[in-house]
Amino acid sequence: MMIRPVATALLLLAMLSGCEELGIPDPAKEAARTQAEGEAIGSACRHAGRALEDCYTLNPKASKADIFSGWRNMNDYMIENKIDIVPPTLADAAAHAKPTDPPADAASDHADDAPVSRPRPPGRP
Repeated sequence: MMIRPVATALLLLAMLSGCEELGIPDPAKEAARTQAEGEAIGSACRHAGRALEDCYTLNPKASKADIFSGWRNMNDYMIENKIDIVPPTLADAAAHAKPTDPPADAASDHADDAPVSRPRPPGRP
């Protein structure tokens, strides 16, 4: 008689162990992922020779503590192994910004264009 409830409990436990397959978020895994992502950002910033403040500005959604941890770990690693920085190929983040206003000469190029009149189909006024 006692075997049936134990078997049911074990079956239920086995089914619930695969909850991540169902899309149920795990807060511990999510926190570990965001921490690892912040540390990776900090490491990349240090390897590129960026200052911490620049890294914070370029990545406002990442945790500053995680960025600093990654930056510091990469700094220690680079000093220990005598690794030089790899300068970024883009001058700054403004290069990624999309222009909001069209260039002044582009607007004047189309100002001289007259509207094109189309012939009307026969039978219409």
